[in-house]
Amino acid sequence: MNKEAPIVLTLDAGGTNLSFMAIQDDLFLTQTVTKETDSSDLDNCLQTITEGFYELIALIGKQPDAISFAFPGPSDYLGGVIGDLINIPCFKGGVALGSYLENQFKIPVFINNDGDLFAYGEYMKGFLPELNAEIQNTNSRRTYKSLFGITLGTGFGGGLVINGQLITGENSASSEIWLMRHFQNQKVYVEEGVSVRSIKSDYAAYSGDHRELSPEDIFAIAKKTKDGNQKAAWKSFENTGINIGEALANVIALLDCPIVIGGGLSGASEIILPTIIRHLNGAIETKDGNRIPRLVSTAYNFDNNVERTKFLKNSFRKAKVPHFNKEVGYIEEKKIPLGLSRLGTNKATALGAYHFARNILTQDLQLNRFI
Repeated sequence: MNKEAPIVLTLDAGGTNLSFMAIQDDLFLTQTVTKETDSSDLDNCLQTITEGFYELIALIGKQPDAISFAFPGPSDYLGGVIGDLINIPCFKGGVALGSYLENQFKIPVFINNDGDLFAYGEYMKGFLPELNAEIQNTNSRRTYKSLFGITLGTGFGGGLVINGQLITGENSASSEIWLMRHFQNQKVYVEEGVSVRSIKSDYAAYSGDHRELSPEDIFAIAKKTKDGNQKAAWKSFENTGINIGEALANVIALLDCPIVIGGGLSGASEIILPTIIRHLNGAIETKDGNRIPRLVSTAYNFDNNVERTKFLKNSFRKAKVPHFNKEVGYIEEKKIPLGLSRLGTNKATALGAYHFARNILTQDLQLNRFI
C-alpha cells in the first residue's frame, strides 16, 4: 500500500448507469466516469465494470490500493456475492463479484449497500460535521455522534452510522427502511409511497392527467411553472412526505439520532421536508383516545432558517440538588435535526466507500471477506 493516503476506486452501481470515481485523501482525482449498465447480460455487465475501473487507473496513472463501491441488494456484501436484483437481473442466482474483481485487479475489494455508504459519507464529511460545527459555535453542550441517512429516488434506501461505526447488521441487511409499512395503505410496503413511481401514479390518480411526466415535471406543476393540476401535484409530494415521516418516526423512536436526506426526489424538499416535520411533531393516540406527541424529541428542519435558529438555541439549564448548595446541568429539550445532503448523493456515497476502505487499509484490519 502507498505510504501516503490510499487511492481507492469507487463505483455507484444502478440499473441505468455505473458511476466510477477515484479518490485519495477525500480528493476526487478525476471526473466521474459514467457507463451504461447492461442489466440483462452478465458478461457484458462485468466487462463494463472492469473497463470502468481500468479507465480510472489510466486517468490517474497510478496503481490504486483498493476498490470500494456500492451495489444494490439483496447481496451478501461481506462475502462479495450479488444476489437476485430487480433492477440488474443478470446477477440472478448469485454472482461472486467481489472475488471476480480481486482476481482481476489483485487489490482488496469492498462492497456495501448504497444507502449505507451514503449515510457514512454524510457522517464523515457532510451533514453531521456541519451540524456539530454550528452547535459548537453556539457554545451548546450538545453534539451528535450518530446519523441515519435516507435516499429518495427510484426506491427508498437507508443507512446508519453510530459513533463512527457503519452498522450493516448481522446479515448485511440493516436499515432496510423501504420494507416498513406504508402509512396510508397498510397492506403494502412504504416504498410504494416513497418513490418515483408513487409520485407519478398519485398525480395521475388525483388529476386524471395521464401524460408521461417525470417527478421534476410534477414538481414544476406544483410550483406553477408548468401547466397541470397544481393541487394534485402538491398533494402527491405531500403524500410522500407523510409516508417518509411515519417511517422516520419509527427510526427516531428506536435510534434517537439526526436524519440526512438525499436522492433525486429530495429536490422537492420544499414540499416534502416540511410535511415530514409536521408529521414527526404530530400526535399519536392512546387506546382511550388521548393524544400524545408522536416523538419524545422535537424534530427541526435544519435547512429552514427560523427552525435552525430555534434548534441552535441553547437549551442547557441548571437544576438544584435538594438539601445541598449545588446545581447540576441538564439539557431541557430533546432535539432531532433533519437536513438535506451536503455533498450530493453520488459524492456522499463515493466518500463513504472511500472511508470504509481507508479505515480497513490504514488500520490493517482483517475481514472475513469472500469466503
